[in-house]
Amino acid sequence: MAENRQDTDNPPTDGPPTGPRRTTVRSLLRLWPYARAVRGRLAVSVTAATLGMLSTLAVPVILGRIVDGPLAEHDLGALWPLVGLLLLVGLFEAGLFYTRRVVLARPLAGLETAMRGDLFAKLQRLPVSFHDRWGSGQLLSRATADMYTMRLFLAFPLVFLIVNSVMFLAGAALMFTQDWRLALIALIPVGPLFLLTRRFEAGYSGASRRAQDQNGDLATVVEESVLGIRILKAFGRHRSMAERFRARSQELRRTELHKAHLLANLWAVIVGLPEVVLGCALAVGAYLVAHDELSAGSLVAFLSTALALRWPVESLGWLLAYANEAATATDRFFEVLDEPDTPDRRTDPAGPAPAPSGPAPAARDGIRFTGVRFRYPDAPEGSPDLLSGIDLHIRSGETMALVGATGSGKTTLTALLPRLYEVTAGTITLDGRDIRDLPRERLREIVAVAFEEPTLFSATVRENVLMGAPGASAEQLRSALGTAQAGFVDKLPEGVDTEVGEQGLSLSGGQRQRLALARAVVGDPAFLVLDDPLSALDVHTEALVERALRDVLGTTTALVVAHRPSTVLLADRVAVLADGRIEAVGTHQELLRDCAHYRELMSGEAALVSEGSAAP
Repeated sequence: MAENRQDTDNPPTDGPPTGPRRTTVRSLLRLWPYARAVRGRLAVSVTAATLGMLSTLAVPVILGRIVDGPLAEHDLGALWPLVGLLLLVGLFEAGLFYTRRVVLARPLAGLETAMRGDLFAKLQRLPVSFHDRWGSGQLLSRATADMYTMRLFLAFPLVFLIVNSVMFLAGAALMFTQDWRLALIALIPVGPLFLLTRRFEAGYSGASRRAQDQNGDLATVVEESVLGIRILKAFGRHRSMAERFRARSQELRRTELHKAHLLANLWAVIVGLPEVVLGCALAVGAYLVAHDELSAGSLVAFLSTALALRWPVESLGWLLAYANEAATATDRFFEVLDEPDTPDRRTDPAGPAPAPSGPAPAARDGIRFTGVRFRYPDAPEGSPDLLSGIDLHIRSGETMALVGATGSGKTTLTALLPRLYEVTAGTITLDGRDIRDLPRERLREIVAVAFEEPTLFSATVRENVLMGAPGASAEQLRSALGTAQAGFVDKLPEGVDTEVGEQGLSLSGGQRQRLALARAVVGDPAFLVLDDPLSALDVHTEALVERALRDVLGTTTALVVAHRPSTVLLADRVAVLADGRIEAVGTHQELLRDCAHYRELMSGEAALVSEGSAAP
C-alpha cells in the first residue's frame, strides 16, 4: 500500500494498479493498429503456412493410391511416380515454411522496435506521479519480456491458430469423403475439447497475469539490489535482500508451477482423448476392411489423415497458452499507453480557457504563487493537503531562500514550478504567465532545476551536463563547470568525455552534486530552482561554489531550498514554510529577529553569529 506521502518531501515508489482483465480476443485485437503495418507480410505468411499444412493432406491420398494400386497389384513401375510425388510435396511444404519465416522476420522486428519506442516515449511524457506509483522493474519487464512475447505471438501462434483451424476443417472434410462413419468417430473429442479449453483459458489467464506481474516485481528487487549494492554491503544486509529475492522467486515459482499444472491437464486430455478415439476408429476400420466394406488403401488414407491432424489438435494447448500470455502482455503494454498524459492547459479541451495571446507583460513579475494547494494523487482519502494555500512572490532577478522543517513540503513546492506535479488548486506564474499556459518543452527550457539527490546517467560528463542545455557552447560548458567548482573533471582519464558509469557511482557524492549544479546553470536559465544543492560539499568547496553562484544568481530569478545559514545568505530574502503555508518572508536578519520558528530552524553557531552581528 502507498504510504501517506504528505509526511515526506520525497514520495516513495508503489506498484502499478491492476486493471480489469479483458477477454483474450479483445486484448489481442488491440495489437491491430501496430499489426496493420505488416498486414501484407502477415497475409503472405499465413497463406504460405496454410498451403504448406494443406499440402500434407495430399500425403494420405497418395499413400492410399500406393496401397490400393502398385502394392496391391505388385506393380513397381507405377510405384516410383507416386514416390516422386511424395518427395515433391515434401519439398513444396519445406519451401512454404521457409517463406513463412523469412517474410515476417524483419517486419516483426521493426514492429517490436516501434512498440518499444512508443512505450518509452509515453514513459517520458507521463507525470512524475505515475512513476511514483509504478516499480521500475514493472516498467522494465513491459519494455523487454512483454515486447518479446507479443512479437513471438504475431510470428508463430497467431499464424498457426489460423492455419491449424483451416487445416482441421479441411482434414475433417477430407475424412468425410474417405468414410463418413470413421469421420464421425474421429470427431467425437471436438465437443469435450471445446468445453475444456474454455475452462482452461479462464484459469490460465489469471495465472499468466500474476506470473508477469511477479516477474516485474522480481526485476525491481534485482535492480534495487544492484543499484544499492554499496549500502547492502556496508550494512551487511545482503542476506536480508537475498531472502526478499528468494521470497519473490518462490512466489513466481508457485505461479509458474500452477500454470504448468493447468497446461499439463489440458495436454493430457488433448493428447490422450484423440488417441483413444483413433484406436476406436482403427478397430472399426479394420472390421469394415475385413467385411469388404472399405478398402485397405482407404483405411490407410483415413488413418494418415487423422494422424496429420494430430499436430493441429495437440498444438492447441500450447497455442492457447501462448495466446493468453500474449493477451496479458498486451494488457500490460496498454496499461501504460492508456495512462492519461497531463495536457497543457492551452490544449486541454476540458481545462480552463488559456490566457489571451498577445505580447508578454511589459513588467517582469518574476515567480508568483497564488493560493497554491497540493496533495499527492494517492494520498489517503480525507487527509489534509500538503500545501494548503501558498502565497509567495519572488521578484524578477531576486533570489528567494525557502526554509522549513523536514517533511514540510519544500521539495514538493519546488517540483510544482517545472510541473513535475500539477497543482491541486491555485496558480503559479512566471513573469505574469500561468505555467499551465506554457508548453512543457518551453517551460523546462526557461526553468532549470538541481535536486538534492543528483541523478547522473551512464554517459560522459559532457553529455550529463549538457542535458541542461543541449545547444550550449564549449565556453558555456566550461563556465558551468567553473561555477560548480568541478575542476576535478580535468583530472578524470578523458576529461569531460569520461564515462561516469551508471548513476555516476564512479564519482563521490559531492562530485555528482557539483555536476548536477553545472547542469542546472549551463543554459543561463531565466528561472533557477535549487533544492539544497550544496548539502554534500565540504565547507571549503561550499564556500567556493557559493562565491561563484552569486554571479549566476545575479542574472536569474531563483528559488533555493536551504537548510544551512551559509546557503540562506545567498538569498535576497527568505520564506519560511510551515503547516502548508508561508509563515513569514523577510531578510535573514529580519527573520532571526522576528520569527521564532526561523530562529529554531537556524539554531546553531552560524545562526547565533549572524544574530549577534545583526544586533545593535
